[in-house]
Amino acid sequence: MSDLSLSAAARRGSGLPQGELLQLAEVARRAAAAGAEPLRRLFGQLENVRSKGSAGNLVTEADLAAESAVLAVLEQETPSFAVLAEESGRRSGQGDLEWCVDPLDGTTNYAHGFPVFACSVGLLWRGEPLLGALELPALQQSFWAAAGEGAWRNDTRLQVSGCQRLADALLATGFAYDRAERLDNNYAEFAWFTHRSHGVRRAGAAAVDLAWVAAAALDGYWERGLAPWDLAAAVVLVEEAGGVISAYDGQRLRLGDGRLIACGPQLHNAMVGGLARCQPLAGASYGAPELDAASP
Repeated sequence: MSDLSLSAAARRGSGLPQGELLQLAEVARRAAAAGAEPLRRLFGQLENVRSKGSAGNLVTEADLAAESAVLAVLEQETPSFAVLAEESGRRSGQGDLEWCVDPLDGTTNYAHGFPVFACSVGLLWRGEPLLGALELPALQQSFWAAAGEGAWRNDTRLQVSGCQRLADALLATGFAYDRAERLDNNYAEFAWFTHRSHGVRRAGAAAVDLAWVAAAALDGYWERGLAPWDLAAAVVLVEEAGGVISAYDGQRLRLGDGRLIACGPQLHNAMVGGLARCQPLAGASYGAPELDAASP
């Protein structure tokens, strides 16, 4: 893997002066805060929860209200920038900068009243993460990071864990919406790491898991099936906190691949090696509808 992090590469390539980068980071923070307001207001008050696409992939009026609030800030502050938003899709712009918005990371959690969710706003340069902000309104936590400026939670600068052994690590992962339909479902990886660590948490919000790696609340994280808006803001947090972001094989991450490892530098080789050892759990019928129907 290149010594140059994703965010550092974007910073170097974009040629943005550091002052302008900080101004854009402030725009991201304001946009994420604006999106967090309807999330806070509607939490526990939802009237409309529906599926979109695959089973379990939910959207609520809170997702839509948060995205509208985020986009209003971005349109006012940076009208020429492209935008990729989870609910409304892509809007073209001028230049190489693109906002990447997940208005409600952890929609299933939110719909059930589980207080782990975030509004995420990241900025990409030619597809590479440059800066980002997350708001966790239920937990009263605000995260932001920009290339060369460190990673922050509220007023505290973040540093990833120094954990060196899987045996001492607390890890996190998640499971994609298509997990019941394919063999590549992360179950084998979950079992492998669970037996070799202090445990594997599954909080259900990728950006939040990454933020907690940056804050050293987690030592490492891996997942497959992720979209660019799940990652755009939070991978900068990890890198700016001194962590490593990579693909499963340890090589440079491409956001569109949807698979990543995030951890402290000392744990990276062990996580890459662990994932390489895992073979899918063949013959499993997890989630088969006929089994669900037969359950008492």
